[in-house]
Order: sequence, then C-alpha cells, then structure tokens
Amino acid sequence: MTDATGEERSSPASGSEAAAAFAASGGMDELFAQIDAGEIELTGSDGFIPALIKAALERGLQAELTDHLGYDKGAPEAPFFTNSRNGATSKTMRSQVGEFELATPRDRDGTFTPKLVPKGSRRLGGLDDMIISLYAGGMTVRDIEHHLATTIGTELSRETISKITDEVAEEVTAWQRRPLEAFYPVIYLDAIVVKVRDGAHVGNRSAHIAVGVDMEGIKHVLGIWVQATEGAKFWAGVCADLANRGISDVLIVCCDGLTGLPEAIEATWAAATVQTCVVHLIRAAMRFVNYKDRKAVAKALKPIYTAADADAARAAFETFKASELGIKYPHAVATWENAWERFIPFLAFPPMLRRVIYTTNSIESLNYQLRKIIKNRGHFPSDEAVIKLLWLAICNIEDKRARQRAKEKGRPPAERKAPGRLVEGQIVTNWKQALAQLAIAYPDRINPHL
Repeated sequence: MTDATGEERSSPASGSEAAAAFAASGGMDELFAQIDAGEIELTGSDGFIPALIKAALERGLQAELTDHLGYDKGAPEAPFFTNSRNGATSKTMRSQVGEFELATPRDRDGTFTPKLVPKGSRRLGGLDDMIISLYAGGMTVRDIEHHLATTIGTELSRETISKITDEVAEEVTAWQRRPLEAFYPVIYLDAIVVKVRDGAHVGNRSAHIAVGVDMEGIKHVLGIWVQATEGAKFWAGVCADLANRGISDVLIVCCDGLTGLPEAIEATWAAATVQTCVVHLIRAAMRFVNYKDRKAVAKALKPIYTAADADAARAAFETFKASELGIKYPHAVATWENAWERFIPFLAFPPMLRRVIYTTNSIESLNYQLRKIIKNRGHFPSDEAVIKLLWLAICNIEDKRARQRAKEKGRPPAERKAPGRLVEGQIVTNWKQALAQLAIAYPDRINPHL
C-alpha cells in the first residue's frame, strides 16, 4: 500500500492485532496484574472496558464539536467565533459490557447534533443486536432482563426490551410481503403448535410454514401463518396471499392432510397436485396401534407406500386390511382409506422424484429446531409475536450455521464438521434427476421455465 507521495506504507492493523502488539510490548502488564489481583473489573458499571468505551466516545464527541464550531478547544482565535462550547450533558449509556455515564458536549447556540451518539440515544447498537439475538435464541423478555442485569450489570425494563425486539416488526412484515417467483415445482407445508393468548384465555394454534423449491432446487421459506380459524377459509387466505405475491403455478404441494387445504390449492392453482405426506400418514395410523404391535404394523404397511404403482399399492392395502393386524386395528385401516386419493399421486412417479415429494421432512427438521426455541415459553401474547420469533429464529439458526462453516473454510472436506443450511438456501438432494423426471411428467408446464 502507498501513501499520497508514493511511498510504501504498511496496511493499518486490525483491532485484535493492535491489542496483541500492545500486550506483547508489555504495556498492559500492570493492568493485567491489577485484573489478576481483583483490583479492576473488566465489565459492569465500574468496569475497565465501559470506562474505555466512555473515554473513546467522549473523545470522538469532542472532535465532532470541534468540527462543528470550526476551532479547537482553547484556541486563541476562539473569541472571534460567534458560537462556542457550553459544557456537557451527562446521560447513562447501556452497552454490551455494562452501563456508564457519558458526557455529551454542548454548544451555546444549541445547533450541535452529534452523530457518534445521537441525541436521545441511550443504548449502543451492539446491545440491541445482543437482545435480539437472545430473543431469537428462545429467551423470554423476563429472561433477557435478568441475563443483562447479572452478566453485564445493565438494567433495562421489560418494556424497553420488548420495544427493541419489536423494532424488527417492519422487517418481518416486509419479508412476509416480499414478491415471490411465478413458478415453484414443489411446495411443502407443515406446522408446529404454539400457545397464544386470546383475551383471558390461552389456547393452542398452529403456526404453518411453507417452503418452496425453485427451478434450481433451492429451498426458500415462503411465509409463516398462524391459524386462528379452522378449515377452508384460513387456507383460502394463505393460497390467496401466495398467489398475490406472484406465484402463478405449482406442480406439487406436499402437506399433512390439512382440512380445507386441498380445495383451496385447487381453487388457486387448478392443475396443482396435492400429495399427503406419507410419514405423517404412517404416524397418524400408528396412533391407534399398541406399542407391542407397532413394528409389525409398520412392516405390514411398507409394501403399500413402496409399491410400483397405485394398483399394486391398493392390492397391498387390501392384504393389510384383511390381515389379523388390519382386523385388530380398524382405525388404522380407516386412516389410510380416508387419505387414499391424496396418498397415491406420488406413486405415479419414478423413485428419484418420489424421494422429493413423499414427505415434508425438510420442514420437520426446521420445526424440530424451532420447538427447542419455543419450549421455554408459556404462551405468546399475539399471533404477530409468534411470527416475529419464528422468523428471527430461522434467521438466527442459518446465521449461526453460516458462521460455523466460515470458520472451517479452506479445510479439507474430511475435517469439516459444521452443519449445512437447515432450509433457507439448501439444495434438494439429487434435484437434477428429479427435475428431469418432472419435465417428463409435466412437459407443458415445466419446459417453459427451463
């Protein structure tokens, strides 16, 4: 790197490099000795790091005021300027490392507007990011209040913490309303149960998550909807939302036998195929089976969903129905009978494509992570709070995994242990082969998009 005169000069060191060099020079030995002796605390209201941040900010604010006034403090020409310094105003600042009193300088005309720490600001940006990250990780407002007070000595009210988390509401709304692609070969729908307060009562509601697979085989979380009303009306609204955001055609929608959803899908995308998730169907049938018989029933059901075609599947089903287990568990038989028309569509496709559309497991892996985050919560105050937390959680999970992958970048594949993408941005396994089979099955609808 060269300067203005063309002379070679070294690149500026990073903060960590500068700190390491200072420590190596021995300049911090006395400070380390005081820390080891317990004479100096690093964080908290009387900590060394908050004091260091305070000194740096106040130095920067004085530099801003000097630039605003046009002369240095104590300069001989100061009397010739109409505006001048006028003391300072103290306010409590809250940060990731603790609280401290910040002296913000004033000018006599009252025209100075600091940029480093804006007027009215009482929190450094990193603290807001920390709070949102803790919230996305599953901590409640009460938990965050206690965590900040006990770890960094920062006292924030629950109302303030709630307002900080609410600041992402506009981002959530923009994400829920963002335009979507016109065509998705496959869409998966699945749900997790959450508790939401409705007036004086707390009840269970289903938070439905839709994941779409685009033509490149990349998965995208399309939206989150909390089901307040049962049946067709709710699903008509969800499908209308997706259509209004740009989706004009879908080949296959894989879901869990949700009441009213098939009719809403067919009313919105008339040529779409609705596929019942086979894994959900097996689980639903197993609810009626005694534990000691479950392995036997699972073995008896396997020939049905692995059959070569719909006719072979029907023959295998009739065999199970007439068997001793089928007679013993008529409700399990009825579960399959009732879902039959929505179960058989995937049997018309080759094995590679079947693996893509027979189950919503790709969302279930996401839902498993989300359940871990919401399990500590008694209930949510509103549907909007549910959507906000789930969106933040998804972003947080993907960001955490991305950071883990970044740390292992450049290592041999055998040494990489960081997890891949959970859902957003993940590529469907063997997608090219599945896409080729979709192109054969739906030549008129998929070829224009290739």
